[in-house]
Amino acid sequence: MLQIQPASQPGQTPPRIGLAIAGGGPIGGMYELGALRALDDAIDGLDLARLEVYVGVSSGAFLAAGLANRMSTEEMCRIFITGQDDRLRFQPESFLRPALGEFVRRSARLPGLVAGWARDVVTRGRSTRLSDVMVRFSALIPPGLFDNAGVERFLREVFSVRGRSNDFRHLPAPLYVVAVDINTGATVRFGSKGWDDVPISRAVQASGAMPGLYPPVAIRGHHFVDGALRRTMHASVALGHGVDLLLGINPMVPFDAAAAHVAGRRRTNLVDGGLPVVLSQAVRTVLQSRAQVGLSRYAQDFPATDQIFLEPDASDRRTFFTNVFSFASRLAICQHAYRVTLNDLARRRDELAPILQRHGLSLRAAVIDDPRRGLVDGMGLRTHPTDTTERLRRALDDVEAELRRRRHAHPAA
Repeated sequence: MLQIQPASQPGQTPPRIGLAIAGGGPIGGMYELGALRALDDAIDGLDLARLEVYVGVSSGAFLAAGLANRMSTEEMCRIFITGQDDRLRFQPESFLRPALGEFVRRSARLPGLVAGWARDVVTRGRSTRLSDVMVRFSALIPPGLFDNAGVERFLREVFSVRGRSNDFRHLPAPLYVVAVDINTGATVRFGSKGWDDVPISRAVQASGAMPGLYPPVAIRGHHFVDGALRRTMHASVALGHGVDLLLGINPMVPFDAAAAHVAGRRRTNLVDGGLPVVLSQAVRTVLQSRAQVGLSRYAQDFPATDQIFLEPDASDRRTFFTNVFSFASRLAICQHAYRVTLNDLARRRDELAPILQRHGLSLRAAVIDDPRRGLVDGMGLRTHPTDTTERLRRALDDVEAELRRRRHAHPAA
């Protein structure tokens, strides 16, 4: 579902485009990758790897970091979806390894907790009710079920080959990865001054530390968790760079069972799905609600910026009911998001065309009007570049991009 907010005071400068990508767990990230791939294929003149600024939160942080590192959506699909990358082997199980070490460390506290509880019961008459006992021993529960050290190791490898960089300061465009300090609730933007020396892989690990799933990430004496705790997309960070067009993606929307039933699908009562489904609906409702509040404010605060945001449709059963941690479903979800996005672009073409035209962009009718087009159709032949040839390709691309920029700035020259 597209949300379009045309600028009330369109800018006159050469177009500057920003991207903000929200979180949504592993499957949310795969949905976002499919949507980005569709934008890449369908919009002529759009180069997602050469934007003005990138902002990423949680699972969206890796995609933003990849694009800021000049990784194409095709490259990321080869790594995460088709497994065709010759150098990087994506192993989903490394992202879901139980935090056994933390369980062992926490269990070592048990004797002391038992002794202290027994002493308080005898000497102070403390309650032995189950609720009180549970609170007393809650420190034995690790802050995250899975170890996210493997996430950081894999990202460090991704950003250390083929001319890429794991250093915010060496990127060709600003990248901001947002996380929250669990001890203060304060937001930190890795990539901003004072936090730009933190490795990108470490920052993404921190931004994606979803409470309950992954433990907080320690950096400089602080402990960071998922940046979505404060805001959904943090799109204002990109808007603050004075962009003329902002693209945003949020994969987490609440499911509308009534709308799905009207659309011809069976009636669903989410309560029947138990606690996981109810919690998922609650989290999605909060995230989208905050996103909507942000969108309404952005239209007032940044009237010179065109804003286009992509979300799944509220009646989208496949996106809602797919296990958010099911890496096995990544191809189906990515392909689904690709098709949904192309369909949205085709349906809203009359509204989009003048907005895109203002920024030197246009829709490719042959792509959005092809009902059989799939995620991998636009991907080229598999290649095996060395680090040297990849650096040369990037340098040549930089020259070509600079020539295009000058032609746009001085069309009569």
